[in-house]
Amino acid sequence: MHVIGAGVGRTGTYSLKLAVNQLGLGPCHHMEAVLHGISVQVPLWNDALSGQPDWQVVYSGFESAVDWPTACFFRELGAAYPLARFVLTTRDPEKWADSFAATIYKLIGDRDQAPPDKKAWLEMAAGVIARTGFPPGMNQEELARAYVAHNEAVKAAIPASRLLVYQVKDGWGPLCQFFGMPVPAEPFPRTNHRAEFWDRVTGKI
Repeated sequence: MHVIGAGVGRTGTYSLKLAVNQLGLGPCHHMEAVLHGISVQVPLWNDALSGQPDWQVVYSGFESAVDWPTACFFRELGAAYPLARFVLTTRDPEKWADSFAATIYKLIGDRDQAPPDKKAWLEMAAGVIARTGFPPGMNQEELARAYVAHNEAVKAAIPASRLLVYQVKDGWGPLCQFFGMPVPAEPFPRTNHRAEFWDRVTGKI
């Protein structure tokens, strides 16, 4: 594994996935890969939640990983992949809480109404998100505090030499410097606004 993303969803993880692929450090795993491979991926992540991960099988075909479920397991992955570099995507905590509450938190909160073929995926996702520090029933102030706590836990667990604390709004510069790579001529990928999130979940894109 080249790159492991410790940032939670709604911090620019989809843009980071595209950037990692563009730099030649992929294929990069993202929750989208779980959604597109529910029958294979969900049982593997449920095993990880129960304390019995098989990371080689989980990440078969991938050379990097960002977003949930990966971000939940940063401590375990730091030990399993001692040569991997970590990227912690961050943003303003209050803005993150607002975005998260309106998208991912709402999606898993309403999972009883989800189509049958998505329920196992959403149950797993709810378990991962709760384990990361965001159980059901939190208000936005509590979500923002828990978000800061997650980021601080990552910074405490991953040595600074292996960790880039990063905002995707800063583009290629910090990322390429961290990996010792030239800046691509192409623009940095910026994607996955809220409407796009719902289009991905519902299979429109």
